[in-house]
Amino acid sequence: MSDNHGALLVGGTTSDAGKSLIVAGLCRALARDGVRVAPFKAQNMSNNSAVTLDGGEIGRAQAFQAVACGLQPDTRFNPVLLKPGSDRRSHVVVRGRPYGDVGAADYHVRRSELSHVVADELASLRRDFDAVICEGAGSIAEVNLRATDIANMGLARAADLPVLLVTDIDRGGSLAHLFGTLALLEPDDQALVAGFVINKFRGDPSLLDPGLVTLRERTGRRTLGVLPFADNLWIDAEDSLASPVGRRVGGPVAHTGGQRLTVAAIRLPRTSNTTDVEALACEPDVDVTWVDDPAAVRAADLVVLPGSRATVSDLAWLRSTGLADAVVDRARAGRPVLGVCGGFQMLARRITDRVESTAGTVDGLGLLDVDIEFRSDKTLRTFSGHDGAGAPVAGYEIHHGVVTRSAEETWLVDSETGPEGARRGPVVGTHCHGLLDGDDMRRSFLRTVAVQAGRAGFTPAAGLSVAKVREDQLDTIADLVTEHLDMRAVHRLLEAGTGPLPSVLSWLSGNRAPESRA
Repeated sequence: MSDNHGALLVGGTTSDAGKSLIVAGLCRALARDGVRVAPFKAQNMSNNSAVTLDGGEIGRAQAFQAVACGLQPDTRFNPVLLKPGSDRRSHVVVRGRPYGDVGAADYHVRRSELSHVVADELASLRRDFDAVICEGAGSIAEVNLRATDIANMGLARAADLPVLLVTDIDRGGSLAHLFGTLALLEPDDQALVAGFVINKFRGDPSLLDPGLVTLRERTGRRTLGVLPFADNLWIDAEDSLASPVGRRVGGPVAHTGGQRLTVAAIRLPRTSNTTDVEALACEPDVDVTWVDDPAAVRAADLVVLPGSRATVSDLAWLRSTGLADAVVDRARAGRPVLGVCGGFQMLARRITDRVESTAGTVDGLGLLDVDIEFRSDKTLRTFSGHDGAGAPVAGYEIHHGVVTRSAEETWLVDSETGPEGARRGPVVGTHCHGLLDGDDMRRSFLRTVAVQAGRAGFTPAAGLSVAKVREDQLDTIADLVTEHLDMRAVHRLLEAGTGPLPSVLSWLSGNRAPESRA
């Protein structure tokens, strides 16, 4: 038997087609069946990231997929991570460690070097696990990038991976997307596309049948699944398209009837780790909305300044839009403000940045008497400790900026490194991501916010577990995948191993049975 176990690639017709969730669902479904399975995304472009136990950095979606597999996050799951800092430059993370900042043109050259990293990490996972479910990036038909592609058909060709092509039908035009995506691929790439998956279908699936018949006649591929729309799948959303201004964060909730809190999360141009506010949205009586206008900031009970991949630039944007004045006004009126990572840095008195923006020293909002300095060494670590009230705190840190001086009360205490964050009345800030996932910490924080906001009738949900919400969502998508996707076909594709795929693809097309690969 080969040491190289089965793998397949879930590719998309577009960004945000549902690849991440379907990979998570396949991972959970296979894990529930006793399969030792791991996720893999060769190259991810996202400012939503997580820290591994060994202090590496990977995309947040791959950390979520690791949970689906019953695994701890591993840098092998996402060997190349791009974190955009502007429209033209990105910070590159390789094998969990900073690799440098590069422009788009430079990166095309470097991607050929990184292909060896990707190949090695995928081979390592295929040796260690029974199955590896790979996720593509964006669309598999970005033919302008095909020559240096390491995440989509370039990966599939190099590793001989069958491809499931996913489309989001809720946006319309999915049949054309599937046909056109396949048609744009060169013949050797087309040969690896094993079948189609339609995501987020509403209504009677039989209405779609004539289109699927035509699609099969014209492409020779079957549609292996039509997954229904599920509006309760939202936690750990990775793509920026999942966090638009004006959209309430979270799925449908049943309010308890008590007093409610409103949270305005400011949608910065380079927001990172948007998932930090999702724990708040899990609370049935907390309404969280992404905003970009001063009126919404003034009206909310709590304002959250989230992380940023471009702190100084996003701070300038806050000032140009009037949002900075609105944040300052509410803080001076004794109304709550929370800053996380880059948002915490913006609350400072002074920011010295010769690393990220090279702007030198600039004034922060001055709501915390703290000085921040950006350093070339990046802080990547998990956090475990407590808050000032003794509630346990856990999370992770990813930042270049460090506190060089603070005249404020410490907000959190790390068990190993000591004081972290700062507090002045209703204004609190921390470099720690994910801290509100902790149920005791979140409840303690929200009780304080409710008092400061004059919402004495608000009570956080006593039995709510964010970890359980996450697990429930993974089980939900696994149930959808198991019920609506041809899992027999998925297993056949995984059984294809490392050899050529024509017999399996022929079987999937309904022409003849696959040859044994024993």
